[in-house]
Amino acid sequence: MGIFSGLFKPRDKPQNSYDSPSYTYFFGRSNAGKRVTDRTALQHIAVYACVRVLSEAIAQLPLHVYKYNEKGKERVPQHPLYFLLHDQPNPEMTSFVFRETLMSHLLIYGNAYAQIIRNGRGDVLGLYPLMPDKMKVDRDEKNRLIYIYSRYDEANPNLKEQGEIVLYADEVLHIPGLGFDGLVGYSPIALAKNAIGISIACEEYGASFFGNNANPSGVLEHPGVIKNPDKLRDAWHRAYGGKNSHKVAVLEEGVKFTPISIPNNEAQFLETRKFQIEEIARMYRVPLHMIGDLDHATF
Repeated sequence: MGIFSGLFKPRDKPQNSYDSPSYTYFFGRSNAGKRVTDRTALQHIAVYACVRVLSEAIAQLPLHVYKYNEKGKERVPQHPLYFLLHDQPNPEMTSFVFRETLMSHLLIYGNAYAQIIRNGRGDVLGLYPLMPDKMKVDRDEKNRLIYIYSRYDEANPNLKEQGEIVLYADEVLHIPGLGFDGLVGYSPIALAKNAIGISIACEEYGASFFGNNANPSGVLEHPGVIKNPDKLRDAWHRAYGGKNSHKVAVLEEGVKFTPISIPNNEAQFLETRKFQIEEIARMYRVPLHMIGDLDHATF
């Protein structure tokens, strides 16, 4: 074992932590009152459609390795990296899945990371994606760029250690998105959290409205004094709420029901929802016809 122990470096050293400004500073509650995170945003159909369209488009593009010569450049399919990039970066995924995963990370978090596995000679043996929300980019005491990966679960069986694992620049493939320092990108979702938050609020409002059988709320007016208004309200909900909302109401003792909700057409509910979806598509620069038909609301 002593002869071969120095030739191969095991995949058990990555460590993760994500304190990048693209995650901790911007993700959170929007002005619409809805919390926008990587998970809640991806549950929005327009965000999911944009991320999926762009990720799959990038993943299916041809990928080759080139070298420069006197005449320009030429393909080198015999290069050691060709198989990893073109066919299989690691035994667990194809090149399509690998690139699709990294592109989705870039669109959601603003950064894409992959661990570079090398042998004792420094040759690249594999590339494994790392979760951007667990990565922190920092510098050591010698001002060298380091990547701190936080691992406190068993999600990745290739990582055996727990805690924060320091990886150096030659151990990480880092693709940053748009950022202010050129080293770490900012999350598009985090930067557009207010637009996404409004869209999420519109979806939740529509779901709750139709969950109540599209029946608006209102006020029960009684000509006299009611000793127990809660009892009257609960009785009304039991008799005419939810699935019973379309039953014919029988009002006694001069009770009158007055709707108070603004109709959806007056509140421009559909127009607001369409506008927010257009904003999300514009953020990702995805044509509207690729994520749905806005005129017929088929998203």
